[in-house]
This record gives sequence, C-alpha cells and structure tokens, in this order.
Amino acid sequence: MTERILVTGGAGFIGSHLVDALLDAGHSVRVFDSLEPQVHGGLRERGEWPDYLAADCEKVLGDVRDRDALRKAFDGMDVVFHQAAAVGVGQSMYEVARYVDANTRGTAVLLDILANERHSVRKLVVASSMSIYGEGKYHCDKHGEVYPKLRSEGQLAARDWEMRCPMCGRPVEPLPTGEDKPLHATSIYAITKKDQEEMCLTIGRAYGIPTVALRYFNTYGPRQALSNPYTGVAAIFSGRLLNGNPPVIFEDGLQSRDFTHVSDIVQANLLALAREEMDDGVFNVGTGQALTILDVAEALIEHLAVQVEPEIVRKFRAGDIRHCFADVSRLQALGYRPRVRFEDGMAELVAWVRQQQAVDGFERARQELARRGLA
Repeated sequence: MTERILVTGGAGFIGSHLVDALLDAGHSVRVFDSLEPQVHGGLRERGEWPDYLAADCEKVLGDVRDRDALRKAFDGMDVVFHQAAAVGVGQSMYEVARYVDANTRGTAVLLDILANERHSVRKLVVASSMSIYGEGKYHCDKHGEVYPKLRSEGQLAARDWEMRCPMCGRPVEPLPTGEDKPLHATSIYAITKKDQEEMCLTIGRAYGIPTVALRYFNTYGPRQALSNPYTGVAAIFSGRLLNGNPPVIFEDGLQSRDFTHVSDIVQANLLALAREEMDDGVFNVGTGQALTILDVAEALIEHLAVQVEPEIVRKFRAGDIRHCFADVSRLQALGYRPRVRFEDGMAELVAWVRQQQAVDGFERARQELARRGLA
C-alpha cells in the first residue's frame, strides 16, 4: 500500500537513509528539516539541500517549533516519522534551554497539531534513544539482575571504572538491556528523548493514533556529520583521523556500546510501518553485541591505514555510562534481523569517510566541557 509520509529531520543522517528506503518501497515522501548549521554547515544559508538527499522527495525547509510551517507540512500525510532532534549528550549539559526547546517543545508542537487540527495522520513513529536507560542491566552474583545508576565521583576519581552492585558493592557483569529496564536518564539530551517517546505514546493512545517508539542504540554509517563534535563516536573519531589527530578516549576505553549500522535502524522503521503488532509499543534497535570504544577506534585506524595511536586520557565526563547494549529479542520476534556485521559496516563507513572533508572541532568541545567541570 502506498503511503504519503512525512519525515521530520529527513535531511539528517538517519532520516535521509529512511527517506531512500521509503521511496524505494514506492511511498510518497515529504522531508521537513531545519538544516541545522551544526549538522549541515552553510546549506540553509545558501538555500541548498544535502547532495545525498533523494531528488524525488518533496523538501520543506522548516523548524518543528514553527507551528504554522509544521501544520502545513502535515497536509495530506498518512504517516509521520519523527526523526528531528538536537543531538549531543555533552553539549546538552550546558545548552539546556536549546535542547529542551528543540526536542521537548518541538515534539509538543507536533503533538498539539495532532490533537487540535484536522489531519489525516494515522500512524506516528518516533525516534527514541538508548540514552534514556542510563546505565544498562547488570548481573550480581549475590542479588541477580540489578540496575545501578551513575558511579560516584569518588569511584571515578580513583579510576575504578567498572560498575558495582548498588546493594552489596560487588563487581557486576553487564547483560543485554531490555525495554523493561527502569529508565535513569543521565543527561539533558537523554531526558528530552524520554520526553519525546513518552509524549508521543501518550497522545497516540489518547487520540487513537497508533504510535511506535524505537530506541536507537549507537548508530553509525555514511552521511553522519563528521564536523559536528557532538555527534556519534564513530563520526567524531573519523573526523579526528581525517585531520591526522588521534581519537581521544575517556576512561580506559573498555566501556561498551551496541554499534548499529544505519541500514538496520531503517529496517526497524520499515517494520514499524508495516506491523500492526508494534503499535503503541517501545522497541530496542541494536545488534545485541557489545563493542568497546577502543574496538571502534582501532577498527577505524586499521581501515584508514593511519599511523596513530588512540589517546586514552583516563578521565571521565559527567553523565557518562559504562556499559549498555541491546536485548533485541522483542523486535526479533516480529522479524527484525541485524544484517550488517561491524567489520563490514566499518569498511563501508571508511570508504565514505575517505571522500569527505571534516573540520575537527573536538578539542574545542573538550575544552568547553572541561571549563564547565563536566570532563
């Protein structure tokens, strides 16, 4: 069935790949994007769109906080994929108002239109984030499954990096994190993603609009903004390496995440469009495999064939977590299968990175965090 689909943030990293897949499936797609300069450089000022964005989608320049512009973009749409968000954990801890305004209020405007205006939208899919979990799930030999919160400043100052049981203090082992884990957001960004998810699900249920929240784990792949020092770690490392600089790794580099190729994120979104069983639910989107930050840095160095060693600084950043990787069994039961192995995905990413130029803004970002006592 051909759908008329609106993708907010559709010119961005994940959004543009989703647009490609929706067009390939025969749908009609309208992109609504503000072309944020931190992500898109000077495109908005020049009145241009990213050259990777599909030519046969409709393009509307606008901000989700602009009610009139967004209301017009809703005209005739059957489905909304809400991808638009300000992204960046560290930056969100000092640009608090901007992140809350863009993510929480922007989503509120979108939902207010659905609640109060005439429209034809009959499905909403919202991009949530693994960041809303805070720390992942762990196993304690004495207490079983436990959900520790942030490590204490004293523990971190002692360079004692690994998690401990919140009840007995024993070392714990990380487990795959499922959707039922209690949420303990540790950054303003994470709080706003939690807001987006819960607000969308609440309004969807109240107004009979089937809604799906997809909790993306650490996404990587072509089109990620290499010059944005607050984007994903693979892109930040790539930008550093392109400029002959070493990847900078906090703590000891053995903290782990679930690195998921953008095509698997897209796969989950298409599944959410097609499967009614996902309506009004939340789903992890990841691989189920844990990789260390050091693994990612070394893979990029090897693929780019550069003579540099990662800089492991053995310092910590406020709000950073130690381990979190996905339990994807809920989504797998509905047909999802992670298809891209990390080795293959890194090779593809590096092939794309070699064709790019990047401004390395990491040092400026690190100094800003340090100046504020956040790193």
